[in-house]
Amino acid sequence: QVQVVESGGGLVQAGGSLRLSCTASGLTFKDYAMAWFRQAPGKEREGVARIDWKGSRTDYADSAKGRFTISRDNAKNTLYLQMNGLNPNDTGMYYCAADGNLNWSWHSPMKASDFPYWGQGTQVTVSS
Repeated sequence: QVQVVESGGGLVQAGGSLRLSCTASGLTFKDYAMAWFRQAPGKEREGVARIDWKGSRTDYADSAKGRFTISRDNAKNTLYLQMNGLNPNDTGMYYCAADGNLNWSWHSPMKASDFPYWGQGTQVTVSS
């Protein structure tokens, strides 16, 4: 049974930083591409960042470029999202997702439907 668990969310002031973590079990972590998505109240879930199985290729939403860094430690079955320069628009539930099929292109936008395994999310709230 695949389990994906996020942690590290919280309340932070604008300009602050947070580091999210995600652990995955029940799958061979090193064989899976991983991603972070987020969903603000009343909005659709959107891709934030994704990373290949080795950690050698990453991709970011325009809103995350230059501020967020996705990384992974395959020895620890853990995915990270370092978020700096947070602003209130970054508020939302952040989800970790895993995909072992790779039936998508790095040249295409991130889609939630490309990732079959999801965690329950961790809330990030940025105050102004």
